[in-house]
Amino acid sequence: MYEGVVQDLIDELGRLPGVGPKSAQRIAFHILQADPVDVRRLVDVLREVKERVRFCSICGNVAEEDQCRICRDGRRDHTVICVVEESKDVVAIEKTREFRGRYHVLGGAISPIEGIGPDNLRIKELMVRLADSDVTEVILATDPNLEGEATATYLARMLKPLGLRVTRLASGLPVGGDLEYADEVTLGRAFEGRRSFDH
Repeated sequence: MYEGVVQDLIDELGRLPGVGPKSAQRIAFHILQADPVDVRRLVDVLREVKERVRFCSICGNVAEEDQCRICRDGRRDHTVICVVEESKDVVAIEKTREFRGRYHVLGGAISPIEGIGPDNLRIKELMVRLADSDVTEVILATDPNLEGEATATYLARMLKPLGLRVTRLASGLPVGGDLEYADEVTLGRAFEGRRSFDH
């Protein structure tokens, strides 16, 4: 335990996701030893991000205006929506340059252990969005884990009566991996998602 404000800083840093007590202490001491100009710049950016950044009124992605850059882009295919858990997933998919449709950010995944149910996610907003649009396909791109699967299954059931094409991102073996190190679920998915080898 440190005195006063130093311990307060460590405690606050420790509340950040993925930052344990040792990391919080390391970051706190880095800040203490950093140039005051650098610390001021960090403080200014933190304040500015809280003041300027909001969530897109259409898809829920982070934005500095009412709508995010993707929703404002008229060249995007408005008949396909890719449903993701978080804004960081949008960034990951955009890096592939494979998807030209629009997104819907749920704000998490169904997780009974953490007390997150369907009502805590942006599912109602998705249903409203689909009700008055010409969307023909919804791609479920939730994480390939227990929570992501539960969320995708729940959404698929909700979307079925709408008569849309509902697809799930394929999952399987990573490029550069070895079969012997793949778990059974991943290997099973790779078999399910196999495709013709046409060269």
